[in-house]
Amino acid sequence: MKQWILNSLALATLATGLGLSDGSQAQTTPAAVPVAVANRPLTLEQLFRAEPYRGEAAKDLRFSASGRYLAYLWNPFGEPGSDLYVHDIQTGKTLRVSSPTQMAVVETPESLERYAAKLKQKRNELAERQSREEAQAAYLRGETVDLEQWERQALAELKVELAARKQREEARKAAEKATWGDAPAAAAEPASGASAPEAKKPAKDPKDMALWELRDELKKKREKEKLKPEDLYPGISQFVWATQRDELVFSYRGQLLRWKAGTERAEPLLSTGRSLKPVAYSPDDQHLIVQDDTRVLRVRLSTAGIEVINRELFNPDDEDRKFRIAQTTISEDGRWMALAAQAPLVGADGKPAPKPGRQVEIMNYGERFATAKKVNREVSDDKRGIESLAIYIRPVPAVGQVPTRQPAPVFTHPGGDYWFEISPVVWARDGSHYVFTTFEREKDLFRVYLGKPDAGAKPEMVLERRAPIHHELVNVMTPSFTPDSKQLVLILADNGWRQPYAMSLAAGADRSVRPLVTGEFEAYQVLGFTPDVKTMFIVANKDDYASMNLWRVELKDGRMTALGRAPDYHRAATVAKGGQWLASVAGHWAERPELKLIKGQSAASGPEAGRVLTQSHDPAWAQVDVLRPERFSFKNRHGDTIPAYVFKPLGWAPTDKRAAIVYTYGGPLNDRHSVETDSFQPTGYVFAMYMAAKHGYLTVTVDPRGHSNYGEKFADANWEKPGAPQAEDLEDLVAYMKANLGVDGARIGLNGWSFGGFQTQYTMYTKPDLFAAGIAGAGPTEWENYNSWYSGRTIGKVDRSKPVLRKYSLLPLAKNLKKPLMLVHGMQDPNVLYQDTVNVYRALLESGKEGLVELFLDPDGEHGLGGAVKPVGWHRKYEAFWLRQFGAAQK
Repeated sequence: MKQWILNSLALATLATGLGLSDGSQAQTTPAAVPVAVANRPLTLEQLFRAEPYRGEAAKDLRFSASGRYLAYLWNPFGEPGSDLYVHDIQTGKTLRVSSPTQMAVVETPESLERYAAKLKQKRNELAERQSREEAQAAYLRGETVDLEQWERQALAELKVELAARKQREEARKAAEKATWGDAPAAAAEPASGASAPEAKKPAKDPKDMALWELRDELKKKREKEKLKPEDLYPGISQFVWATQRDELVFSYRGQLLRWKAGTERAEPLLSTGRSLKPVAYSPDDQHLIVQDDTRVLRVRLSTAGIEVINRELFNPDDEDRKFRIAQTTISEDGRWMALAAQAPLVGADGKPAPKPGRQVEIMNYGERFATAKKVNREVSDDKRGIESLAIYIRPVPAVGQVPTRQPAPVFTHPGGDYWFEISPVVWARDGSHYVFTTFEREKDLFRVYLGKPDAGAKPEMVLERRAPIHHELVNVMTPSFTPDSKQLVLILADNGWRQPYAMSLAAGADRSVRPLVTGEFEAYQVLGFTPDVKTMFIVANKDDYASMNLWRVELKDGRMTALGRAPDYHRAATVAKGGQWLASVAGHWAERPELKLIKGQSAASGPEAGRVLTQSHDPAWAQVDVLRPERFSFKNRHGDTIPAYVFKPLGWAPTDKRAAIVYTYGGPLNDRHSVETDSFQPTGYVFAMYMAAKHGYLTVTVDPRGHSNYGEKFADANWEKPGAPQAEDLEDLVAYMKANLGVDGARIGLNGWSFGGFQTQYTMYTKPDLFAAGIAGAGPTEWENYNSWYSGRTIGKVDRSKPVLRKYSLLPLAKNLKKPLMLVHGMQDPNVLYQDTVNVYRALLESGKEGLVELFLDPDGEHGLGGAVKPVGWHRKYEAFWLRQFGAAQK
């Protein structure tokens, strides 16, 4: 067995491993050479180090009105928060507009000092954790290692702190005695620098404390100092560009600041003591519309004067039921605003209705005696209680004009026991129309409402579809208008793929829709149009389901031209108003995703790589990036093309009889799946690379039917038969692997997490001889207890009077297990409850499977573990399990 990668191949080989020429997903040549990129050994401690190699990508990408500037929120690798950056396309320079130093103009010195101290604490904790992991690995190799050094140091520091605390207390008491004589200490306030607990509880002398007492004190100290998200610098929350000028306003912790092109710094604009959200500039850029918790305000930029242009909403028939403004949308001409508002439900007595759903208890074993915490849960047989909803259309008052009486809403929904979703309200550029869409899940009813700006007129329902979007879709698609305001653009799935359709708004025109693109691919993101409305820009997985590319579409004939370079996967994309530039976060397995600036007109030489604007990830990834996967696909028994990728170890041959591991998910995940060219999934990619490079295993990650972004047939595969289509596809995959990938059919393992944990168990219970062993992580084994927002979309129709999804439970199937199975779960998981694993474990024990099943638990972990079990330990357990079950790659 080859232990290490010994050769380095030219990156030209990567194109064969990553790219497919068309949407047919043609099969790879079985004899393809493994793609090795380095000749260094791997350890899990390097690969899953305490500080991940992955950083945060840029987000909220937006061009200025002129198209010259691109603003985005981002911070370099290792820095907390997301600051505002502005790139000048003309000069090629990028300006960092915000940072902890620059926010000193609106932030207190104490907060900035605390942010810096907490960041230092975080970095120290990561460094210590990494040192501990490496030391433990060395210890297990038989090396001499001092495993007590960190506790010794921590206890020594604690003793100093306790001694200082005792000294402060004694000094306080002496000062009190000097001032008040022998008066009781409790009658005096604590001296400066002494906290209330210090004043109430006498400080202990560390010299008098036993080791176990010091350890208890250390545990309390660490719990008290445990990092929380709000401890670190938050950065910028949102921003808006001016309508005409190259300037913007952004929000930092509810305060507004203004930046103008040509200046180096942002200037404070407004702080009201409430959290302010910038909505839009006025058409002449003289004013800014903002929203706080309850009101819509207009700010005069020259003086920072404020007018309230919409006060708190209320139901005119019931003033006790207050509506809260959830979202404000201003028409581009600045004349109209749409207010989406919500109100809590009230009962017949006028009192607030009970909160929907239920609370379930999660046990915490971190204290001397276990305690329980409650988390909210809404399952399939719970009555729902969505808030009442109303949409108001009203004119924006002229400057200085007193707001008129609140108009009646143009659209309402009563709320209550419904599954109802609504998109944001979108305005046509000239303000002539507004549009929104709704979806009623239980009726499979999708509707489009088109309205004209009239405070009293109801919108017209111009389109209705029965189940035109997939069961798995999480959000109703937001419609848009063409720049000339003459056409409405909708995302429909009339042909089984989510794609843009156009509806004419011309007077007298019918309301039929026409497709703007055709083909078997997903194109659910319309980025924009050129001003002449001859060209549309979209994101689509045309030609390659493993990546979403930027496409230019000629509307006269639907011709599509790729703008982004294959095999980049493009996310968070945006286009300049004039269509001259696009920006997206793009990358692939050989190049981690970064923000790229891409021309809106394709070059004669074809798609370009784009101008890279960020460095989001640690370059040290190159030190552990030793092997690349190869893409392949196969036909299942129904003729469907099933995508996958494989890591082949060096020295692999089609005639081998290697141990193999398959990683699967199998469920819908919004618009994600596993076989994506920029996915570095910890187990399906990173650990799979490790097992191939270190141990010579062949590792496969597959997208069986049931995944998102492969069209309606795939997305709806789970409906009323969860797990069954995927199990068929996995069985067909095993046959393909035995015939083409040089594996030992008796030594193939299956692994999955979350839905993949369910899928692993389902397959091992219903096809017990297919896989030789399995690892199932955090699997929802009882769908009647899972979150109804997912199960009611994905698994089957629900009945809110009884738990009908129980028919999909894995518990009755567990008795069929024949091969070893490891169940993994975080015991404080609020997503897939730990009880799902406990109950299936009980069913396995009751069926006499004690010798086949084992548990691996994180006492403090949630859905992705992360408590006592960190990624390195998690995968160390996986490695040991597979080696114990299958041994060497080849026997």
